[in-house]
Amino acid sequence: MQMPAAAPRARQNNQTVLDALSRCIAACELCADACLDEKDVPMMVPCIRLDRDCADICRLTAAFIARGSAHAQHVLKECIEICQKCHDECAKHPHDHCLQCAKACQACAEACQAYGK
Repeated sequence: MQMPAAAPRARQNNQTVLDALSRCIAACELCADACLDEKDVPMMVPCIRLDRDCADICRLTAAFIARGSAHAQHVLKECIEICQKCHDECAKHPHDHCLQCAKACQACAEACQAYGK
C-alpha cells in the first residue's frame, strides 16, 4: 500500500524546519571546533558540550521529521530545550563563532516551536 504524498504546504513546513536544523548543526559544529582554539579552553567546556548535544539532537530531530515519525513531537520538545540552552551558553561569550551559534540556535528553537504547533 502506497502512502499518499505530503501536501505542498506540509512539505514546505518540513523544509523550513529542516533548513533551520541544518544551519544549527553546522553552527554548533563550527562553534565547538573553534572553542578548542580559544585561549581559555577549560572556560569553553560547557559551550563545547552544549554545542555537541545541540548538533546531535538537531540531527535526530531532522531525521524524525524527514521520515514523518509519529515520535517527532517528543523529539522536537527536547530539541527546543537544548537549542535554547545552547543559545544561552553561547550568548555569554564574545567570540564571533559563539554569537553566530547563539543566533542559529535561537532560530532553530523558533522554527521547531512553529513546526510543532
